Amino acid sequence: MCALSLGTPYVPPHRLAGAVLDGDTTLAGIVVTELRVPRLVLALIAGACLGAAGLVLQEALRNPLAVPEMLGVSSGAALGVAAPLVLALSLPAAVQPLLAIGGAALGGGLTLLAAGLGRSPSAVLLTGAAVAAALQAALLVLMVMADQLDLQLVYRYLLGSLSARTWEDVSGLWPWLLVAAPALVLCAPVLSVMRLGDEDAAALGVRAQRARLAALAIAVVLIAPVTAVCGPVAWVGFLAPHLARRFNPAAGAVRWLPWSAVWGAVVVTVADVPARLALAPVETPAGAWTALLGVPAGVALMRSGGRGRTPRRRPAASAAVRTLLHGPRAVTSGAADRTPCTGAQKNAHRDGPGGALPLSSGTRGTTGTEDTP
Repeated sequence: MCALSLGTPYVPPHRLAGAVLDGDTTLAGIVVTELRVPRLVLALIAGACLGAAGLVLQEALRNPLAVPEMLGVSSGAALGVAAPLVLALSLPAAVQPLLAIGGAALGGGLTLLAAGLGRSPSAVLLTGAAVAAALQAALLVLMVMADQLDLQLVYRYLLGSLSARTWEDVSGLWPWLLVAAPALVLCAPVLSVMRLGDEDAAALGVRAQRARLAALAIAVVLIAPVTAVCGPVAWVGFLAPHLARRFNPAAGAVRWLPWSAVWGAVVVTVADVPARLALAPVETPAGAWTALLGVPAGVALMRSGGRGRTPRRRPAASAAVRTLLHGPRAVTSGAADRTPCTGAQKNAHRDGPGGALPLSSGTRGTTGTEDTP
């Protein structure tokens, strides 16, 4: 409601429906239908794509800090779109998503190859930070080469802006969404398996390296078209998955994925309102607001989530394995304190391993807590 009503001209909420029906006949109708509604739709779509891509990367790499900005994906997509603009190459608008996809695939592929195809989540994150820094350095070189007009356009684009976006920009995203949506549905169960680790995933029939490459491909298809239209809106892929986990911590990747998309749409839509109005009549990039508010909120969510976790109970199978390896232990609490011991058992506990004969394997499981899971 704020995104459609606030601004110049101000349209009261009860007149929004009339403004949409009026269409091109009034100033309010033109502003609402041709500027604010497509901008709102683009904010929702961009946020949903970035939020879903962030969860895919974090779950595939088993690292809560694995975001597009830290893996070279966003920087590569921005480089693919900004290079033709600075070099004065006249290309049709339909080619820009392809350039963004190529740049994003280049950045993410370099990260995975340099990190050994994701064998170590921490290695992938550190390598991705280095690749992202290299791509951002290339962007700085392009900005030095640009003239004054192109420099302003490139600078605003690199911060992520939804300014002056129309229905044509929104319609260019639908073909990529039709490709990415089924892939997300198929990818979600695999992400739940990959959380168990590479060895356990392999035991269940999932090849971790191929799954990570597939997850990167899905993230590229989600991120690159959005980046081609509105630039790299920063840290939405970091904040949205943490919000999804925070409000439903007991769920898995299958249930987190749609909620991560919803929270991403909410974050971008909310951030675009102060981007339009905070310094009016000058518009600020929405990516600056998502980074300014998203990073502290994400860190706070991570810290509060870490404090709220309880230590995991060790399974009974591990206790049984330790018993077989190290022999029985004296039980000092629980049901064993209330169970009377026979004379042979008292002698066995008193004499220790060097005294009387130890209990047989059949006797070992009849007392104490060995019977309880």
